[in-house]
Amino acid sequence: MSNQNQASRRKFLQQIGAATLITAASPLQSLYAREKAEERILFYERKISSGDKIRLGVIGFGVQGHFDLQTALKVPGIELAGICDLYTGRLENAKEIYGNNLYTTRNYKDLLDKTDIDAVIIATTDCWHSRITIDALAKGKHVYCEKPMVFKISEGYGVIEAQKKYGKVLQVGSQRVSSIGLAKAKELLAAGEIGKLNMVNAVYDRQGSIGAWEYTIPKDATAETTDWDKFIEATEKMAFDAKKFFWWRAYKDVGTGVAGDLFIHLLSGTHFITNSKGPETIYSSGQISYWKDGRNMPDVMSGVMQYGDTPEHPGFQLTLQVNFISGTGGQEITRLVGSEGVMDVQGNDISIHHSLMPQAPGFGGYDSLFTFSKSMQEEMQKEYNAKWTAAQKKRPTKEDITFKAPQDYNEHLDHFTNFFDAIRTGKPVVEDATFGFRAAAPALSCNESYFKKKIINWDPVNMKLK
Repeated sequence: MSNQNQASRRKFLQQIGAATLITAASPLQSLYAREKAEERILFYERKISSGDKIRLGVIGFGVQGHFDLQTALKVPGIELAGICDLYTGRLENAKEIYGNNLYTTRNYKDLLDKTDIDAVIIATTDCWHSRITIDALAKGKHVYCEKPMVFKISEGYGVIEAQKKYGKVLQVGSQRVSSIGLAKAKELLAAGEIGKLNMVNAVYDRQGSIGAWEYTIPKDATAETTDWDKFIEATEKMAFDAKKFFWWRAYKDVGTGVAGDLFIHLLSGTHFITNSKGPETIYSSGQISYWKDGRNMPDVMSGVMQYGDTPEHPGFQLTLQVNFISGTGGQEITRLVGSEGVMDVQGNDISIHHSLMPQAPGFGGYDSLFTFSKSMQEEMQKEYNAKWTAAQKKRPTKEDITFKAPQDYNEHLDHFTNFFDAIRTGKPVVEDATFGFRAAAPALSCNESYFKKKIINWDPVNMKLK
């Protein structure tokens, strides 16, 4: 841990008082039995060891490529060895940030041929993910691939097979699955804190042009400066369109829309918390409500998925929502609803509200009892009172609980730390090719359902369309 991080942690301890921390040898300790109406800070102290040096290449140096690299380089022992991007301006930007001696290229295969690169970040347009991933694994590189892992469901099997064949680490970039907040939510659900799960409502709304993918397009964008001919090698041939290159998420030709961008975060998180392999039926609906800028992917979309009874979890329904013109100003929340309460997961903060049923069945009030004759009402009231005590008629109470992560906690850094730890120690990652595919397939099925207006049937165990 760096001196700066140590100082930050000491300051954090002073601010909240050591007594409010969870005292544990491990980052997370079971707390579900201690029911107190108080705010708890999730204990977190992870020592990041430098271990062996890992030389890193980046393929796709756009918005997420920048963020991924910045975070990866915070892990001790990680060195940048090269960057690939099709747009010349981003290669200039890479040298401006990391020095003129940095190796840059517009051909990702040249970067993969470099023997001094151990691992790569793949942060390209969705339609290139699987092709570059398989090529990188075949070249002996470890792979951190941004979500969704694949552009088409049919591509998933090849990626899974390549990971098995070449024996390299592959981690998909849904960083929330490495967070302490989701780990606590997983623990609390398994402990029965909200009773038997029956529904999950997951929302990821935005309100703003950048959130709706209207990224700034450079003035020098041409077919030549973007290497358009190379860009469309993974797609059907089409004329140069700067929007499709820089706003690619909005176009089904090259991107996967809100489903591949945001539904997949909600799916990954839900699957991690519930230990689920995925849904059995998938249906989605949507519209282009506000951002009528040439896109052919919806800016408002909802999905409904049914999960079956499995050894890992009871059957539950998952609803997904993305609204790019939400009057809320934007929000991200996953609400898990059970028979005895509700758990809200917002980032790495968790709140639990309990609502328990009385032992006695309902009787009186908004009930058909008052519609009977008075003699029948009196007779049945006496029988009810004789059978059930006052305590049995009353709803049991249980204190609400709130958990919060430290202010400086970084789940993105944890995700990259897990990736590099797996390379150094051989331990498994949370989001390997199989996990990544089981999140990607239902997300991509939402697009299929939207365009074809039909229910998609999915086999989550064998990972196949029915």
